[in-house]
Amino acid sequence: MSAAVQMRRMDYPGTITLVDADPHLPYERPPLSKALMDGAEHGLVPIQPAETYRDLDIDLRLGERVVEVDPARLTVRLSDGDVLNSGRLVLATGVSPRRLDVKGARAANVLSLRDAADARRIGVYMARGGPLVIVGAGFIGLELAAVARERGIDVTVVEAQPHPLAHAVGTDVARLLTDLHRGHGVRLLSGVTVRELIGSVDGVEEVRLSDGRRLPAAAVVVGVGVDPRRGLARSARVDTDSFGIPVNEFGQTSRAWIYATGDVASQPHPNLPGRGRIEHWDAALRHGAAVGATLAGNPVRYTDPPYAWSDQYGATLQIVGRARSTDELVMREGASPDRFLAFWIRRGRIGAVAGMDVPRDIGAVKRLMAIGTPVSTGLLARRDTDLRGLLKARAGGRGAVADVNPVN
Repeated sequence: MSAAVQMRRMDYPGTITLVDADPHLPYERPPLSKALMDGAEHGLVPIQPAETYRDLDIDLRLGERVVEVDPARLTVRLSDGDVLNSGRLVLATGVSPRRLDVKGARAANVLSLRDAADARRIGVYMARGGPLVIVGAGFIGLELAAVARERGIDVTVVEAQPHPLAHAVGTDVARLLTDLHRGHGVRLLSGVTVRELIGSVDGVEEVRLSDGRRLPAAAVVVGVGVDPRRGLARSARVDTDSFGIPVNEFGQTSRAWIYATGDVASQPHPNLPGRGRIEHWDAALRHGAAVGATLAGNPVRYTDPPYAWSDQYGATLQIVGRARSTDELVMREGASPDRFLAFWIRRGRIGAVAGMDVPRDIGAVKRLMAIGTPVSTGLLARRDTDLRGLLKARAGGRGAVADVNPVN
């Protein structure tokens, strides 16, 4: 959607057709964990109103699936038999949730969350009450745990790693998130995996763990990662890798007329240690717009720091940039599970930041990162430091902020 709209807004003159297997007008995915739990269709939030597509002359083919890309004929074949000519093709096929590879994983009450239909199914089971077992303490798993607890449902989260989201925020911040959820009554079991899902023809009734424990379950939601949807790329004989579809800095694949964007793109990015995926809403919008601009004749690189957020218990966790193992962690004084600010310092500057319920501070830090302001770790750690004041001082042309560590 983002690529198509940007192309037209930059006066791309050709026909633009957007094909999506989902029957709904393109909608925002992040709110699904809350907006559709009651099964209401009106909970969907359109990315753009219907009139935008009409005004921009973008042909929507919703509820249809692309089954093949023919690189010799430059055509795209749809599930209903239609064949579309394609001078340029953008693959924004995204990712698919991984399934558990254990006995019982195909039962009707073993669920995942990726689209509106998934959210409705989860909503049906939540309406029946618990106990609910969530496998995987990533963003989706923790958000669903928060939603369920707010409804009074008994929730157990099973996580294979020692701490939830440690790959994204490190061990210290992950401990705060663990305490947040346990404080709200979530039973969070870490360092264990699912061995078997036990039940009857009607569905799973128990979850057996690798340490032998058995958890009662009225439903199981699985959030253990995703796999890129590379099928169409392979049908077009486009190169793929373990991350998805490799693209250059402008989103172009190994075939010059085919581009890839969003979750499926295996991209070079200055905030990644190497090629990889950036699976966030903000990144999909910005990368899509960059690819759209490129196709309209104005090449744009997507280099913005990745931004992610997660709503949990009425507060918002925000993350800007990607922390690295070599960064120095600085935690602001007074950190608690429901309110904290953590910085990762790289060569004297902020390389990444994470905060819970501190949106104005995150906004200031994001701008400090953009202008590359050198910082003092001692200043960042102090609770009374005015980050917006530091930003104004820097923007006002007075040079580096006071109490700055020397930069090598």
